Amino acid sequence: MSELTRSQSFFLRHEFAIRRLHSLTGIVPLGVYMVIHLTTNASLLNGTETFQRAVFMIHSLGNLLPVVEWGGIFAPLLFHAILGVWIIRTGKSNLGNYQFTGNRRYVWQRWTGLIALVFLMTHVLHLHGWFHAGFWLAIMEPLGFASFDPYNAASSLGEAMQGYVWPAFYLAGVLATVYHLANGIWTAGITWGFWVSPQAQQRATKVCVAFGVILAVIGTAAWWGAVRMDAEDIAQARADEAIMYEAAKETGLAYDMPEKRTPVDVEEAENASESDDDTITE
Repeated sequence: MSELTRSQSFFLRHEFAIRRLHSLTGIVPLGVYMVIHLTTNASLLNGTETFQRAVFMIHSLGNLLPVVEWGGIFAPLLFHAILGVWIIRTGKSNLGNYQFTGNRRYVWQRWTGLIALVFLMTHVLHLHGWFHAGFWLAIMEPLGFASFDPYNAASSLGEAMQGYVWPAFYLAGVLATVYHLANGIWTAGITWGFWVSPQAQQRATKVCVAFGVILAVIGTAAWWGAVRMDAEDIAQARADEAIMYEAAKETGLAYDMPEKRTPVDVEEAENASESDDDTITE
């Protein structure tokens, strides 16, 4: 018996549980997190202060943040992705024989799932470097990865999205991921038996399409908030972030953690501090 045949046999024996676990993790927590994440990033359109304040709130979790990230995001994402690849390998589409919308959506769901997986893995590498170990970041940062600095959220994100390649990649990735979530909610409803009749499925289609369009608009707004920034905007954002950082430290919303700031910003702060000391001495 081949490896694929054994995999198919295992899938058929446990298909009920596998498909429900897969659809559930795609909505909770991953879908919920995606909505929050895109909405938070879209707040950049309201100004540096709004976006930076939201990032300060997230990172105020301190040592709990990695637990939340791995427990609520990365572990479910890996679980969902592995099951998704498994379903793609063992599932079959009738697209070649029957050109029904459902079959096309089946194929699009699989393709957007693969695109979303590549996009999310690259996105995490690009902005966060996958791992926060010092030796690893020393390798990644010179290559242009791990480029997001939480305490310089707007300016570092704007710098990371300069050029044409990254903006195009992110726009395609965000839209593919939005489709995968919206259509995934529709298929999850069938998997869980929430809408089985044709009439119920038609109503669910309208709701999922509306949800997908709204989330696509939010995602595009988040994308535009970052890519529209030019050098002057980035410099102004960095100046605003420096002021907000000092104020946030006083209120306990931010910690004295230079590794979460843009190196240039840290150097400027140190130089300013040395200059102040010299002035006092004189």
